[in-house]
Amino acid sequence: MPLGTTLRLLAKARGMNAADIATAIPRAGVATVSAWLQGEKLPGKDQLDALARTFGVPAGALLSELASTFDPARTQGEHDLLAAYRALNTTQQGALLEVATAMAGTKRSRPARAPAKKKARR
Repeated sequence: MPLGTTLRLLAKARGMNAADIATAIPRAGVATVSAWLQGEKLPGKDQLDALARTFGVPAGALLSELASTFDPARTQGEHDLLAAYRALNTTQQGALLEVATAMAGTKRSRPARAPAKKKARR
């Protein structure tokens, strides 16, 4: 989930608006907080720490999605693909992985299956 979405959900859950958040964050005005909430700008480290304290969550909870956006090895297409994958149900995800691994010519790591039941002899 993008940082802006996370911040909007946390603000809504606590009944806070951009002005309320801005009063708790050093060097952040209402316009800046609004830009964070809309995903137009990203807060700095000190501001992220203050946001985490304001919302009562670990800073890592805010950073998990943000960190993946800074992965220099990940292209925009990979971000788009991951977002689309996450929107699918588990059956669809499995089908997509089968197609993608077949197209790439790679083997998919599969979770361990339960042992098959033996057929009863007659």
